[in-house]
Amino acid sequence: MSGLTDLAARRESRFWALAVAGAVVLAAGLGAAFLMEHQGHVATGMSNEIVWGTPHVFAIFMIVAASGVLNVASIGSVFGQTPYKAYARLSGLLCLALLAGGLMVLMLDLGRPERIVVAATHYNVTSVFAWNVLLYSGMFAIVVVYLWMLMERRMARWSRPAGIAALLWRFVLTSGTGMIFAFLVARQAYASALLPPLFIAMSLAWGMAVFLLAQAAVDAWRGNAPLAVASPELLRRMGNLLGVLVAIVLYLTAVYHLTNLYFARQGSFERFILLDGGAYPLLFWLGFVLLGSLVPMFLLWRPGGGAPRAILAASACVVAGAFAQLVVFIIGGQAFPLEIFPGYDVASSFRDGAIASYAPTAPEVLLGLGGMAAAFLITLVGVQVFEIVPDRTAAAAGGE
Repeated sequence: MSGLTDLAARRESRFWALAVAGAVVLAAGLGAAFLMEHQGHVATGMSNEIVWGTPHVFAIFMIVAASGVLNVASIGSVFGQTPYKAYARLSGLLCLALLAGGLMVLMLDLGRPERIVVAATHYNVTSVFAWNVLLYSGMFAIVVVYLWMLMERRMARWSRPAGIAALLWRFVLTSGTGMIFAFLVARQAYASALLPPLFIAMSLAWGMAVFLLAQAAVDAWRGNAPLAVASPELLRRMGNLLGVLVAIVLYLTAVYHLTNLYFARQGSFERFILLDGGAYPLLFWLGFVLLGSLVPMFLLWRPGGGAPRAILAASACVVAGAFAQLVVFIIGGQAFPLEIFPGYDVASSFRDGAIASYAPTAPEVLLGLGGMAAAFLITLVGVQVFEIVPDRTAAAAGGE
């Protein structure tokens, strides 16, 4: 009995230590947002050429991963794979936390966050941004209901219909996020029909990696071995699934760039991103292709790749590669000027045709980390207060 009391006391102390650490980072992020709002975006590295900077990298990562982190819940509820059902609640909680953290960063990066009231009350049905306001709100509502079905035994029979609704909605939501860029013809890097399916693939891969890292962190907090899942076989299946999703992202990214290379007007942009764009080619080849794709696939598919350490290392590499890919895609895509007249040089006092420079500042990074801290705190409190994570006995039985 004393052993259980000591374990509970250690968990309680760890909870408060983690909560304080997360609150400090969140406060720093809110302070950075306050500074940016009062001094203007001159406090950042952004300009009228690069208007989406480091905060958007964090925000897009969290929003896209929020959709994909529901993989585990969908596999259990929608596709009837019983061993996954024990982890569906954490999957849903992580979705809400990441979506809230990502939207917090987006709103605070606007400079006038209170103007979200205008976007929420005046809809421009022809704008993809207006569509996403509805998609994000709908995602919150559906996942809250889904979690209720998962946590209330009397409502268990409705968990599959709720899971199907969440599965369909998250595909639409991630497609909508990809459409923000796909419909943006004013940037040469975007305006491609491949972006919505690419964003769906990225969400599935990044969400799976985030879930595995979060599950391992919760296990460590509760005094268990990392990734204390039901069986080595389930862990191996999760690792294989992550490897397949990473391979799909790499394939679609290759198709996206090959498609651009096929068009003469995109040749100079592809050369900039892939060869002579300074930091952007390095981030693409070393950050995304090598660290974020090839290394995880090697770790997951080599002999013994189903071990917890290999899966955690691969998941961390996938997350690092995701950030590298987003920096190249979002910031690099804006840095390259729109080529209005292919084959001709355009220059003026307004820097037409010039490569834009960008260097992130501390307020930008702190705001992005603040959003991550918000997601962390939501997850931490949710696990502490509700019956989100089962004990190892329930997990072994595949219970909900």
